[in-house]
Amino acid sequence: MHDADVRAALRRRLAQKHEGDSTTRIVEEMGIWSNTVRIDLAVINGELSGFELKSDRDTLARLPYQIEIYGKVFDRLILVVGNKHMERAMKDIPPWWGCIAATMKDDGVTLKEVRRGRVNPNRDPMVLARMLWREEALAALESRDLAAGWRSRRADEIAARLVEKLPFADLALTVRAALKARVQLGQPICDQRKVAVQ
Repeated sequence: MHDADVRAALRRRLAQKHEGDSTTRIVEEMGIWSNTVRIDLAVINGELSGFELKSDRDTLARLPYQIEIYGKVFDRLILVVGNKHMERAMKDIPPWWGCIAATMKDDGVTLKEVRRGRVNPNRDPMVLARMLWREEALAALESRDLAAGWRSRRADEIAARLVEKLPFADLALTVRAALKARVQLGQPICDQRKVAVQ
């Protein structure tokens, strides 16, 4: 079972689930931390959900690092994993992560939910705020009359002001809205369905 097979099956599943929903954007290879880390698939709507794929041909060597980094940003995280790595992966991922088993059948990859995830209790407001480009963060301050004296500041200072002034729910909403509005975010995905897939 190739990673591409698992990825295609998950794309189809997500596109079908969110078909016709103009408030949802599905993104492949979405970068976080200034694009130094990329999650396989992300769904942006009322939450920011991430899907990390580990097929039987992958290793779990990077998983601990990915757990740490992704856990600072995403509201929900789901590991999509092949049978070869299932037992170890279930021990490694935090209890709030969801898990989907990917198995190869004659007609392709089948996905089955093994564990339903919960909301991430460990999001980091500063890391989330740094998901915004400087112009986006400054626009968020300006829309709230908080930008006076801050227009010439560095991006990390503007992000810190957002964290200081905005309740977390408002900050998260601002970040999701900015991500959904970007023309290019992650790698383009070709899909026939009527959902904002990129």
